Amino acid sequence: MFLHITQARSPHKRQLIYYRDLIRELVVRDLKLLYKRSVLGIGWTLISPLLQLAVFAFVFRSVLQVKIPQYASFAFSGLLIWTWTQSALFQATGLITSNRALIRQPGFPIAALPIITVTTGLIHFLLALPVLLIFLAIDGISWSASILLLPILLAFQFILTVSFAYPLAALNVTFRDTQHTLGVLLQLMFYLLPIFYSVEQVPSSLQLVYHINPMVILLEAYRTILIQGKFPDWPLLLLLGVISGLLLPIGYRIFKRQSQRFVEEI
Repeated sequence: MFLHITQARSPHKRQLIYYRDLIRELVVRDLKLLYKRSVLGIGWTLISPLLQLAVFAFVFRSVLQVKIPQYASFAFSGLLIWTWTQSALFQATGLITSNRALIRQPGFPIAALPIITVTTGLIHFLLALPVLLIFLAIDGISWSASILLLPILLAFQFILTVSFAYPLAALNVTFRDTQHTLGVLLQLMFYLLPIFYSVEQVPSSLQLVYHINPMVILLEAYRTILIQGKFPDWPLLLLLGVISGLLLPIGYRIFKRQSQRFVEEI
């Protein structure tokens, strides 16, 4: 009986190892293609948010005179968090149409493609994280035990981003305007989310709408841990986990149903 159980588990274990190795190799491929013939290479991960931070610091501190303590850390943290989700979702819309060769290979796990894109974004986030920690140190912010919850927030953001990446990747196969439409929507979201301003500045009539937005919950939780050195609001963190857990199977099911027609439509 023990031998039978071991044999039953072995194929499952080999499949997990195969998926792990496949995702790793394709993430490495994406990173190489992204920075191929680029002089600054991975440095572009930092250049864009730093330039945006410089503009925000000038406009909101010098011109509009927004009174937010440790504004450099506040704005830079928001930029990094949003950039990961924004870039991953935008790239996810073109995943199927730009990987025709892989899609047409028999047995290729198509469902791994959105995971690969979000993982690439996670790597960029982690590479930029030390710079954020430098900003925190310059602003005189010290670490506390709450930073141990950072991996949980990373996991929630990863699941949430994959949950939206699945249906967007599938939708763009049938409706090729999806990527262009999403670009506009993401730009609007950039200004609607409290990335460079505080959620307390939002009118009280809209506070409820803001606080049920999972991205707002994420931004506030990250900042509570990194900037305030406190533990995040546990009910909101639990709500974020529930939302992420519910959206992932829904997004995957949409992708799986549409994937049966990918080969025909590309």
